[in-house]
Amino acid sequence: MSTPTSAPARPGAATGAVAALLLLSAVAYTAWVLEVVLSTGLDPVQAYISELAAEDQPLGGLFRATDLVAGLAVLAAALLALSAFHLRRPARPEAGGSRGRRPWAAGGWAALALFGAATAADSRLPLSCAPTSDEMCAARETAGLVPATHAAHAVTSSLAVLGALGGLTALTVAARRYHRWPPVARYGPWLLGAEVLATGWSLSAIAAFEAGHGTWALGAGQRLQVLLVALWLALLAAAVGLPGRTGASGGDTAGKAGAVAEGAVREAPAAAAPSRAQRRDPV
Repeated sequence: MSTPTSAPARPGAATGAVAALLLLSAVAYTAWVLEVVLSTGLDPVQAYISELAAEDQPLGGLFRATDLVAGLAVLAAALLALSAFHLRRPARPEAGGSRGRRPWAAGGWAALALFGAATAADSRLPLSCAPTSDEMCAARETAGLVPATHAAHAVTSSLAVLGALGGLTALTVAARRYHRWPPVARYGPWLLGAEVLATGWSLSAIAAFEAGHGTWALGAGQRLQVLLVALWLALLAAAVGLPGRTGASGGDTAGKAGAVAEGAVREAPAAAAPSRAQRRDPV
């Protein structure tokens, strides 16, 4: 008699852990706002956000540590979600299990895992100096006289952006397609659109700076880009952690209709199966 009551508790605990890790990552990923109260010597409108963590900056160690925490927390949340809810073999619906795998959700968590791993690697491959505020640093970077970490940092940063965009896109599609996580289904498209625009701004500003045409408010674009990702992580944490995350949309209506039809044969126990399946596969 103890097995039926204890089985659903494990996914519930995993769901809470995923939500907590996502929230932690959102907080750590916004550590750059401390530049408002701390003297960094960098212009937040013009400077790369990565320059805060450069090796020659007085607070570089702090920002490298917060980036590492943010990356590892996202990576752990994504891997936990994948292992607990998307990598196992789905049970048959009549046995109270999931109706099948959800590829958009699984793909979204995999993209977030890439984002987390790349962000953590980013923190271990810092810039050696701040090119937007140090002309000598910019000249050495143009001449290729900076450490190889500059090129590696560019690669990991690009992977982090791809992972964030991929995760935001896939999990927003999953929320709307599978009728779950109502906050993500409602606000995800708006955050995705804003993130695409901010990414375009950042990429254009980087190209202009590297071509010697100024910074085009590079720092502001990157900070907006990072802020939107942090807001998305917080929104996803809230959506995953809320008890009523599946909402009352079309998918629930279909599930209720199926339960009523099946109840004509199996009566009350079968009618409860869809809600138990949702609890088993919440993310």
